[in-house]
Parts: sequence; structure tokens; C-alpha cells
Amino acid sequence: MDYSLLDAPASRITDTARGLLGWELEANGVRVRITEVEAYAGVGEDPASHTHNGPTPRSSVMFGPAGVLYVYFVFGMHWCMNVTAGHEGEAAAVLLRAGRVIGGAELARSRRGPVADRELGRGPARLSVALGIDGTANRTSLLDGTGPARLFPATVPVAPESIRSGPRVGVAAAHDRPWRFWVDGDPSVSPYRRHTPRRRAGTAPPRTP
Repeated sequence: MDYSLLDAPASRITDTARGLLGWELEANGVRVRITEVEAYAGVGEDPASHTHNGPTPRSSVMFGPAGVLYVYFVFGMHWCMNVTAGHEGEAAAVLLRAGRVIGGAELARSRRGPVADRELGRGPARLSVALGIDGTANRTSLLDGTGPARLFPATVPVAPESIRSGPRVGVAAAHDRPWRFWVDGDPSVSPYRRHTPRRRAGTAPPRTP
């Protein structure tokens, strides 16, 4: 299998993210076709990246080899999956935001509950649940079969004219950077919600002009 897409320099992470649309991910009996992603760049380049200020114990995996799963916990309740990319020593990753279940739908539904097919992997947290992925999968390979998840190049590439881009979701910094990519018209793509800063209880909302 050709995984050269993942080896592109970190400076081309948007190309890598766009190219991952249509690839397939299989884990714990469920297989999905990737329909929505977000790109995140390295040190000093992208304020929304976990590596913006350099490596931390959590984000150091982004500096490692390409094709590794970076799984982290957000809001104290959700797991999110990322594919590391770029040359070793460079920090880059692609967040997997959504996928259409193409195998193991009933198993995915047993994890997600009685939801419509399009909702099984619609959103990064739901996608992780559908695939049975949590923090134990962090830093495992997506390429050699040694981890719980396996990534497969697209058998039918997504037509370039079917790919759309727009602002990223749920990040406080650089949220207007158009580094989110999705397959236009696919029902599994999550709805866009602009980031709204959280405010502390008892504080007034910001004034608008």
C-alpha cells in the first residue's frame, strides 16, 4: 500500500489533510470512509496546534514518524483521533472529524446507540466511539497492523471538485483558518459551528459594536 501521502513535509499538511479524504480506517470491527478532516501544523506556525509552543509529553507524538495515531481527551469526556504526518522531527497531524460507516454498522450502533446511519461517525468524538477507540490507542501505528486501528489508502479517490474547505471547529485560536476539509454533500459530515469563547459564571457577555 502507498502511504507516501503521509510523508509530505509538515509545511504541506493541508495537502495531506485534503488527500486523506476517501481513505478508510478500520478498528475493532468497524470500518469507515473518512469524509471530514482538519489540518494542524507545527511549532510557531499554527496557534491552534498542540505543538505551537513546542513539544509536551502529550503532543510529542506529533514529532514522531508519520502514520501514528494521536489520541487525546477533550472537555473531560471525549476522545479525538489524529493521524501524524510529515517528516520525523517535524510536528504535524490531521484530526479525523467524521467518517461514513461502510462496515460493521450494527457494532458501531451498539456503541453509539439507536442513531441514524449518518450520525454514527459524524463528529470527532462520535467517530472515536463508533470505532471503539480511546486513549489506550495513543501512539500506536496505523500502518503495520500492530495497533487496534488500520489506515487504508482510498480505493476510489475523491474527485477534487467534490472537496470543500472552511474554518476549523472548536478551536480558540486561528479558527478562521480554512484548514477543515470535507466531502461535499456527504451526510456524515458534521455541521459547522463557529467557536464561541466560554465565559466564567457571573461575567457579562462581551459588548458588540
